[in-house]
Amino acid sequence: MDKKNTKLHLVSNNDEPEEDDFDEMNEYSEMELLEQLESLREDMEDLKVTTLAEVIERISELHRQLDK
Repeated sequence: MDKKNTKLHLVSNNDEPEEDDFDEMNEYSEMELLEQLESLREDMEDLKVTTLAEVIERISELHRQLDK
């Protein structure tokens, strides 16, 4: 095989993850999302807010206080 054919062979090498790899990646993503959501829930409980609207209102209030 000459250099040109070697390069073509390397480029055409199938480096795509297998289906099992996708399952592991999806499971990792789901676990990461679960961790983020649980952390968000804990933060909301600590801050005594229950909705996104309350979070947005608290942010606005704090901005107004800091702008004074």
